[in-house]
Amino acid sequence: MAYTLKDVFYLDTSLATTTGDGIGVAALDLSAYIDPIARGKSKATGLAVYKVHFDISDDGSNDPVAATTNGNFRVGLMSNPGVPAAAVGAASMDSNSLNAGNPLVIAGSDFVFGGTAAGDPTQPFFDWLSPSKEVPYVVVRDSVILVASIKVAMGAASNIYARLECAQVTLDQATLNQLLRTQTV
Repeated sequence: MAYTLKDVFYLDTSLATTTGDGIGVAALDLSAYIDPIARGKSKATGLAVYKVHFDISDDGSNDPVAATTNGNFRVGLMSNPGVPAAAVGAASMDSNSLNAGNPLVIAGSDFVFGGTAAGDPTQPFFDWLSPSKEVPYVVVRDSVILVASIKVAMGAASNIYARLECAQVTLDQATLNQLLRTQTV
């Protein structure tokens, strides 16, 4: 499971926010990279996520969010959906869903925007959870989701992006069984 340049590739997903509060969810299908069933001499495979990069931009552009935008939200990448699709647009999600206490969360960041008409700078974001090259998060389910929990409505619509540095890895049966247990909701 060592991080080697020849094995690492990138996957990405995004979601759009509105000017309201609530929950936004976008799924990323990983079924082409994951096979939790060992067949014959071939071992099961999972997707090792070494790093997740989050970004936010102004709606429909490559520009940063305007300095006058207010709002804050928490964003995370979760294994096999830790938040049901019915949560989209809800005012909030269940407790202990989008934080480091949930074993389904792969990575997360908080974004805080407090701009004013005078052009005060925004406070961009800080990561509160991230996998590493030494200890990646190994996904053994068919999908991950990008979730945004918008606490204070954004002053303008925006786009949230996540890019995953990952590699397909083979898994022995004991490791696979442990991962399947921890990634079950």
